Formats: sequence, C-alpha cells, structure tokens
Amino acid sequence: KVPGMWELNGFGEPIYVNNQYAWRNDWPTEPPTVHELNNHVGSYRQTFDIPAEWDGNQIVIHIGSATSNIMVYVNGQYAGYSEDAKVACEFDVTKFIKPGQKNLIAMQIMRWCDGSYLEDQDFWRLCGIAREAYLYARPMTHVSDIFIKPDLTANYQDGNLNVKVTTENAEGAQLEFTLVSPDGKQLAQKAVKVADDKAEVKLSLKKPLKWTAETPNLYRLFTTLIRGGLTLEVIPQNVGFRKVEIKNAQLLVNGKPVLIKGVDRHELDPDGGYCVSVEQMVNDIKLMKQLNVNADRTCHYPNDPRWYDLCDKYGIYITAEANIESHGMGYKEKTLAKNAAYHDAHIERNQHNV
Repeated sequence: KVPGMWELNGFGEPIYVNNQYAWRNDWPTEPPTVHELNNHVGSYRQTFDIPAEWDGNQIVIHIGSATSNIMVYVNGQYAGYSEDAKVACEFDVTKFIKPGQKNLIAMQIMRWCDGSYLEDQDFWRLCGIAREAYLYARPMTHVSDIFIKPDLTANYQDGNLNVKVTTENAEGAQLEFTLVSPDGKQLAQKAVKVADDKAEVKLSLKKPLKWTAETPNLYRLFTTLIRGGLTLEVIPQNVGFRKVEIKNAQLLVNGKPVLIKGVDRHELDPDGGYCVSVEQMVNDIKLMKQLNVNADRTCHYPNDPRWYDLCDKYGIYITAEANIESHGMGYKEKTLAKNAAYHDAHIERNQHNV
C-alpha cells in the first residue's frame, strides 16, 4: 500500500524504542555497518500508462517519505537512491520513461541502512512510504526554486517581499510576479527578464495586514514564467508580512514580544502510523488552538510540507528540526557528531530541513 507502513499492513512488527537502536538485540552497533539479520526489504512494482503528450517534457518521480532508504528503477533501468526518511526525494526519470506506453516502476526499501544511525528518535519504528508518491511532467524550461523573504519597514508598518528565483533553460524568458490580497484583490505586479537562469525582484506594499499566530493574514504571490508569449508555468505561493527578531534576549514578532506556548508533535496517526491525513493535521491544530497553544516543535524531523502550510493558514509558530538523532551512540566521544564519516550527512539533513 502506498502510502502505507509495512507493519500496519501485515508485514513485520512495529517496534517502540526510546534511546537505543532498534537492532540492538540482533547485531552490534558499529556505524556505518548494517547487517542482514532481520533487515527486511520491501519491494514495490507498479505499471503506469504515461500520456503521449508528456513527450518532450521533464518527467519526475516524487516520493514524499521513505523509511529507511529507497532505490528506484524505471523500465528496468536504475534511476536513483536516496536516504533521509523524513523528506521527499525526487528523480529525473525523463530518459527512462516511454510516453504513450505502459511503463514499469520498481522500488526497494530497506528496513535499516547506514542512514538509520542518524534516525534514532524516540518513537515507534516503522517502515514504508509514509507520504504521497507520484509522477509529474513539466516543461524543460521551468522554475526550479523560489525563495521569498518578507520584511517590515517604517516601524513595522510597511511591507517588502524580496523574491529570488532560480530557473532551468529559461535564459531570456520573462517572469511576472503578481501579489494578491487575502480578499482576492491584485495589489502589485512586476516583470523581469531571466539572466543566467536567475531573477530577483522586490515588491513593496503600504500598511499590509500582518501575519502573527493570532492574525494569520496570508497574501498570495503568483510567479508566472513566459517565453515567446506562451505561459509555461504559474506557481502560487502563500506569503505573510512579518518580521521576527530577538532583542534584549526577547523574541519579537512585528516588534511586539511573544510568549511561546508550544508543544512537541510527533507525526504519528493511531491508525496510519507515519501516514497522517490532512484531516488529522487540521484536527491537531484545532486541539492546539483550543488549548491556547501557539507553537509546534516538529520533533524530531521535518514534517509533511502540508503541515507547514496549515500552520501558516491557522497561525502556529514552528521550530523545525532536521532528521538527526544518534542517541543510541550516546553524547560523548562516540556521538556521530564527532564521526567524520557522518559529517556530510549532518550538513545535508540540515539543508533538507530548510
């Protein structure tokens, strides 16, 4: 089942462990060595009809969360490997896909891998694909990243949005940015040319509605990529005008002190395990609001991206954690934070969190 956890669908037993590795009774803890005993492998195979009109586009497979790792094959060809169980992995499979035909996608997941030494969080240990998996197609000329940084000026009265865009194969194309108010009115618009597959723009607004946990006002920024008069992409993104600072050892939001009333929230459903529906996420936020909770710590890993969107919408501050926990090694000389072999993994997992 996808999404679905093996142990909740008849394959293996769920394990609860606090601060020791789940394999401690099967083989010794010797990072990065992983043994075969009880290290189950889950195999997935699915045939898809790929539309003929996808020909000429970039085709990507998206796997929202795979524990502990994942290997992907398309039509018998190796497409890629990924670790870091709590973030999405994506593979460009354009050269393997046959548009207009049936295509076979096969995947394998190991119960434990060398990355599992960094995933020793205190919770139920489950395996499988916890979030959505899908294929999508987009033009070869497209936006690859948008970074929007809001700011407040004029004593927190006026707002700026500093937008940086990275593209692929879009040299000379045009980017249009349109800001829409919470009630649907168009407020600002700017257009720039793409140079060296990059573009940057600043949008300003007088006295915008502010975003706080009590007043989660959200605007909508539309980024449109145009070439030769043809619209290739339109990307919407919610944005809020707010400024977060620490002054005199106090947390300020929009210049005002904020008292954090937070909770730790494991991404866990009583029926689905790591698979948490949007409805359950909304129920969690309702409960938090009813109890005057205004902040969430994503203990101890990145959450489903939709959780962050819901916190934006309903007004929840977030402390976002990377998927790093080598508790089973202890906190002294054996900690993986001091193991050079795991240096890059620590850095990459923090980058994934951002």
